[in-house]
Amino acid sequence: MLLEERVALVTGAATGIGEAVARLFAAEGAHLFLLDRDSDGCREVAESLPSAFAFAGDVRSAADFARVVEAAMARFGRIDALINNAGIYPRQTFLDMTEAQWDEMQDINLKSMFHSMKSVLPHMMARRAGKIVNISSVTFHLGMATLTHYVASKGGVIGLTRSLAREMGAYNIHLNCITPGAIKTAAEAKVVTEEQARDFMAHQCLQRRIMPLDVARACLFLASELSDGMTGQTLNVDGGWVMH
Repeated sequence: MLLEERVALVTGAATGIGEAVARLFAAEGAHLFLLDRDSDGCREVAESLPSAFAFAGDVRSAADFARVVEAAMARFGRIDALINNAGIYPRQTFLDMTEAQWDEMQDINLKSMFHSMKSVLPHMMARRAGKIVNISSVTFHLGMATLTHYVASKGGVIGLTRSLAREMGAYNIHLNCITPGAIKTAAEAKVVTEEQARDFMAHQCLQRRIMPLDVARACLFLASELSDGMTGQTLNVDGGWVMH
């Protein structure tokens, strides 16, 4: 198993991509610490896995991250992988966007990674080992109307990943990024119509919906020894929508 006895922290693990990551990592032998503001959903996912621990919390809170990291260190003495997946993507035209809406998007999608990596990196640096995977979005490569605040936050994720990869390489810590395309999730169905989903797929080379498991498999690659020669990179998982 690619992650046998490895310890991984996954954010936004109650549904969608985060849940798929948790289930795949568990199948590959990982011990999991799951963080989500949906306490019931997070707990249900954890209880269905052989070695997983659920934490209800807000990714905007440094204290909530510290609580999870402390629990992982107390039980296993290390964190091998961090998957920064939690995020939101409500639509809003720019001129109608409030400052509060802008700030909420940046705080959840980008600043949360500042908090998580501040909590995890000192432990990885002490062990001189670690894998961090940050989830961005293909919309950064495309630009997309009514998602200016979202695209800006996801572009920031790529910049953060690249710069920290430069800083952390000396400690054998790998930081990479994934830009998912249109992923079929329950959350997507709340903001995307069936007609819009068909239009997204029409732009792809692969004429099928891209699923959370597709992104989870890329996370597995980047969290395992298979990607030991990579850092600071961005992988597109979008069915061939954007060639990058």
